[in-house]
Amino acid sequence: MVKQTTIANEITLTGVGLHTGQNVTMTFKPAPVNNGFTFIRIDLEGQPIIEADANYVVNTQRGTNLEKKGVMIQTPEHVLAALVGCDLDNVIIELNASELPIMDGSSKYFVEAIEKVGLKEQEAERKVYVVKDVITYTDESTGSEITVIPSDHYCVTAMVDFGTKVLATQNATMKGIGEFKNEIANCRTFSFLHELESLLNNGLIKGGDLNNAIVYVDKEISTETMENLKKAFNKESISVKENGILDNLTLHYPNEAARHKLLDIVGDLSLIGCRIQGKIIANKPGHFVNTQFAKKMSKIIKLEERNNVPSYDINKEAVLDIHGIMDLLPHRPPFLLVDKILELSDTHVVGLKNVTMNEDFFVGHFPGAPVMPGVLQVEAMAQTGGILILSTVPDPENYLTYFMKIDNVKFKNKVLPGDTLFFKCDLISPIRRGICHMQAYAYANGKLVSEAELMAQIVKVK
Repeated sequence: MVKQTTIANEITLTGVGLHTGQNVTMTFKPAPVNNGFTFIRIDLEGQPIIEADANYVVNTQRGTNLEKKGVMIQTPEHVLAALVGCDLDNVIIELNASELPIMDGSSKYFVEAIEKVGLKEQEAERKVYVVKDVITYTDESTGSEITVIPSDHYCVTAMVDFGTKVLATQNATMKGIGEFKNEIANCRTFSFLHELESLLNNGLIKGGDLNNAIVYVDKEISTETMENLKKAFNKESISVKENGILDNLTLHYPNEAARHKLLDIVGDLSLIGCRIQGKIIANKPGHFVNTQFAKKMSKIIKLEERNNVPSYDINKEAVLDIHGIMDLLPHRPPFLLVDKILELSDTHVVGLKNVTMNEDFFVGHFPGAPVMPGVLQVEAMAQTGGILILSTVPDPENYLTYFMKIDNVKFKNKVLPGDTLFFKCDLISPIRRGICHMQAYAYANGKLVSEAELMAQIVKVK
């Protein structure tokens, strides 16, 4: 079990917002467990809180922007990437302006500040979503695509193609989050000259200078444009290097642009709200496709949480095999509906059934479109619960189990031949006088298929 973390002490940084040009003071503060990353606008009345949540994304032009009840947070992706890259789970970020400081256009200074104060382990398990299936989001208009596939850890590959001579196809890979600090954090944001002209004409990048953004020159610079750039960046002279970069910045890596895109992915995907165990593959990533993918992942995770779908290893040695089950239960084929017991404690039991086409009930229950009858799903859950109650007596062979009550039965998805059914039964109250009151669930294909509140009693055979 990996514990959640927060920062050991407060950190305060000052800087300027890239687009607004406003001076901003930002303070990282330790946060309680399950807080996640939250922003507090201390410059506004009531000090409103905005969670780092994909559902609050309202604009992705030149950065990721969040809005909650009219309160804005602009360009948080580099800070969020630093928090994830430093293996943090819970941090409060206080701001006296809407836009986070751009610093040098990377996550470097945020990482260095966090490293100085260190991390504090907390008494709660880290929430990690383990990817079991391929999940993809595609932006048809641009061809941008992000996919996540199962993996034993979190890793990211970014593939970019800018279609220009000065900056063509580049790839970058982070094999694990431990590489972020040294391989990704110092990679700076960038822009093309034609984009820069548009941004300046629209009153953006007021906080820009040639030390916090790489500018790739993808066109001839006119005398008028050169004069505008001098004014914008408060420089007496501006030149273009041989590698096509404006002024005198030196690239940290030949593929720094792709690495920065990877940095943005890490920051934007933190808006999912939990860690991801899976391999991210991004083709032509950008803030729009990143955040749309984050929204899709967030929705999938919340849906699975709402359905409360647990994960079980069917290859793990069973607590009870079919012979052990028949030693406890009086049922016999074809009415024995549990094949294996995976978990058994004083308060819960988990069973498994492999649903095959040769089940007796499929012969007559919709032969042309076989579906496991709902009443048999309830019976299978009851048999699983019967094992829980019978395991409490020393001579289970001398007892029979009878239903007393069935409440709140719901059927949510079909059970078909070839499905593997998992049954989970939890005690609602302690077993007394042989009466078992439990909440039962049945799962198949990563979905909740049925549920019921069951009460049964064991009676000794006379």
